[in-house]
Amino acid sequence: MATTDLPTTLAALAPFRFDNTFARELPGFYVAQRPAAVRAPRLLFFNAALADELGLDLARLDDAAKAALFAGNAVPEGAEPIAQAYAGHQFGGFSPQLGDGRALVLGEVLDRQGRRRDVAFKGSGRTPFARGGDGKAAVGPMLREVLIGEAMHALGIPTTRALAVAATGEDVYREGILPGAVLTRVAASHIRVGTFQFHAARGDVERVRTLAQYTIARHYPELADAPQPYAALLRSAADRQAALIAQWMNVGFIHGVMNTDNMTLSGETIDYGPCAFMEAYDPAAVFSSIDHRGRYAYANQPDIAAWNLARLAETLLPLLSEDQDGAIALATEIVMAFPARYRRHLLHGQRAKLGLAPDGGDDVADAALADDWLSLLHAERVDFTLGWRRLADAAGGDEAPLRALFTAPGAPDAWLARWRGRSGQAANIERANAMRRVNPYVIARNHRVEEALAAASGGGDLAPFHRLLDALRRPFDESPALAPYAEPAPAEVTAGYQTFCGT
Repeated sequence: MATTDLPTTLAALAPFRFDNTFARELPGFYVAQRPAAVRAPRLLFFNAALADELGLDLARLDDAAKAALFAGNAVPEGAEPIAQAYAGHQFGGFSPQLGDGRALVLGEVLDRQGRRRDVAFKGSGRTPFARGGDGKAAVGPMLREVLIGEAMHALGIPTTRALAVAATGEDVYREGILPGAVLTRVAASHIRVGTFQFHAARGDVERVRTLAQYTIARHYPELADAPQPYAALLRSAADRQAALIAQWMNVGFIHGVMNTDNMTLSGETIDYGPCAFMEAYDPAAVFSSIDHRGRYAYANQPDIAAWNLARLAETLLPLLSEDQDGAIALATEIVMAFPARYRRHLLHGQRAKLGLAPDGGDDVADAALADDWLSLLHAERVDFTLGWRRLADAAGGDEAPLRALFTAPGAPDAWLARWRGRSGQAANIERANAMRRVNPYVIARNHRVEEALAAASGGGDLAPFHRLLDALRRPFDESPALAPYAEPAPAEVTAGYQTFCGT
């Protein structure tokens, strides 16, 4: 297929079968915008498994055609590209207008399971919300989205995912000159707390109501006939966030930018900019170059989620009750229940990681057992991921790999005695294997991610990226071949490690 023929033929060849309810039902929440054409599109990554999940048959397209499609040079039939409008609290300060400055939602598709999914570009050119930005993205940050998103998916954590990355053949200017790229991202939706804040800040209650009704229909259809549907929406969104943040905490993930425009109503993780996985356990860990005060440190994530939900609650107050005091009381009750919701989800995950029965235990005692384990890891500067993984070995009767992680091999003695007493079991291979199914061996180690991105950005070498991606898609497997991806970075590397937002 000749490249010159691509714009006229791709519409028929790319069977996205769009059904764009957001664009159809929510005027005033977006601006129509086409992606910018790029000079020399080249396909860097294509997620064939995700394409199949979406019901997309792109087998007739060669790499040149896919590159043109996923770089935005050819917009498929049925797409209605839009830049969504939203506001947001960024590091605590409110911006009444943010919006998609370099992103476009092409449209929505129903996947093979009947789930509605957004297909969106990132780095596809300036929009009216660009606020002086160039609307572009660089290869490194877009491939980071692939690596972290696929790692989170493999860990069973709700997440947006990358369908494709296409190089643009154009330069992007940041701290230096970088090769440009466009990411194609798939999400349950891009409705954010900030989407509600946009019209709430303008006093437009009816548009907030329309958005709430749309969100219920799309993500919480079981609430449609609830006696208080908007209170039920807030309560259900809080529960999804509680479950999500608990999963982050149980794998040592630090999002880095938990602004209200980065919290989705679907309960998916979105925007992998200044994110990282923790190595040596440290509740105060911060890797984001722009988080100077540690607002979004690892241990602060549950509190920030509650704070963001309070901002969502504020937008819904006029819908909760005509009596302002009653609305505030109801919203406060729901938000104040978040910490307990979060702790329940956290403990559920911790019990699995500890090899304990999911229920029937003493919640207070089990939470203390988990907390004391984390305190032990912190005091001894033990790698978070390997500490949990080697605990599974101990459950199977081999304590040597666990003890080797501690400065003093006897340091965990007292805690291990408590743990064995709580489980009521001696060495048990089934229990150990169950723990290995929830305690990963491979995570997206920061130094491995940076190595892969540097190779791809600097010399166009994608081999390290693909090797790392393959390892991240098998986080619970343990083999000699995966061992290099399980090794912590040298302490001096971790001590100075920073991540950046890519804008």
